Amino acid sequence: MRIISFNANGIRSATEKGFFRWFHKQDAEVLCLQETKAQEDQLHERRYRPKGYHRFLCDARSKKGYSGVAIFCRREPSEVRRVLGYADFDDEGRYIEARFGDLSVVSLYLPSGSSSDERQQFKFECMRWFTSVLDEWQASGRRYILCGDWNIVHTRRDIKNWTANQKNSGCLPEERAWLDLLFQERGWVDSYRRLRPMGEDYTWWSQRGAARAKNVGWRIDYQVVSPNLGPQLRDCAIAATPKFSDHAPYTVDYDVDVS
Repeated sequence: MRIISFNANGIRSATEKGFFRWFHKQDAEVLCLQETKAQEDQLHERRYRPKGYHRFLCDARSKKGYSGVAIFCRREPSEVRRVLGYADFDDEGRYIEARFGDLSVVSLYLPSGSSSDERQQFKFECMRWFTSVLDEWQASGRRYILCGDWNIVHTRRDIKNWTANQKNSGCLPEERAWLDLLFQERGWVDSYRRLRPMGEDYTWWSQRGAARAKNVGWRIDYQVVSPNLGPQLRDCAIAATPKFSDHAPYTVDYDVDVS
């Protein structure tokens, strides 16, 4: 099974840049999108509905044209969930989950704190709350694949300018310590780091200062899997080119069948 995760920074913009033409060549079972930045009634055209895929959206209710996540899948899920129970998070359209038997695939968009201290505090609160959600999911015994933009780098290998960003949102010690908690203590698995222990690839580049051309990037897009799926990881790839947004699609192949 192949799953692609991609922060589109606007599904309409990414489509204009050829994203779905690229996607059709990837032979993926599931596509998880983040930052769709559109309401469902704005996406009725055929170009936003790839042939052969079911489409499920979760739009931001608090602010139109903001955030938003989606899942496209070949097999119709047995259930789709869009609410986790934290209203401030849910209203921003940051979570959608498709269930296939005992397998859950989640498209997730965790908040950024770069715009203000208020948003950084919201990010910290979401991290604390989401830890309990992850604990519940792990205790359930279900298999989970969490695809999305987590807006946090984990290690020095995940960011080009490590030292210069220690006080910037996304690379703060408290944020990275939270990923330590999830990966090292709770047992959740960073698919890329499991498959590429020494890798230094990035999934996001600032749109200022020719950062992408110079490969001055951050790896903030993940497919995080529950411990019971770690052995099923087979391969991964980050498609830095062609450019569809300021993020790159991240693909993981699993030894799992949902067809």
